Amino acid sequence: MKNVVLGKIVGVFGVKGQVKIYSDTRPREQILQYSPWLLDNQGTLSEYEVLGGGAQGKGLIAQLSSIEDRDAAEKVVGSTICIPEENLPELDQNEYYWSQLEGARVINLADVELGSVKYLFDTGANDVMVVQGEKKHLIPFTRDAVLDVDLEQHLIRVDWDQDF
Repeated sequence: MKNVVLGKIVGVFGVKGQVKIYSDTRPREQILQYSPWLLDNQGTLSEYEVLGGGAQGKGLIAQLSSIEDRDAAEKVVGSTICIPEENLPELDQNEYYWSQLEGARVINLADVELGSVKYLFDTGANDVMVVQGEKKHLIPFTRDAVLDVDLEQHLIRVDWDQDF
């Protein structure tokens, strides 16, 4: 069973055990729809039900099961928020979760292996794959650049010059 990272506990809020969270989901509030969360605190996984939460200023807060005061909340600060991969909703054809693309080998039209996807980031206009091989490539995840994604082979074919 593979776990997918959705965000991180970044602080505490108030005295009733609420936690401040950073969300990698889009929209960011979507993280609150997944429950239970698996909190990874330095390699130790603990399961918590999401009892509630929402926007607070520029961030998000959540109330988790069995965290009823500030002291208990402080113990989970720094934890990574995960869920089992099978709990993610099914996507439409040609849509992918970043976690499915990370680690995939990337080859271009000339069958030159450019490296593997280390991570992705959002520029606002589109997502960008950071591909690390002999050199680092920043490849936009667009229809023009990404020609094929084979999840079974963990392979992405791109229209990208190896010298870029």
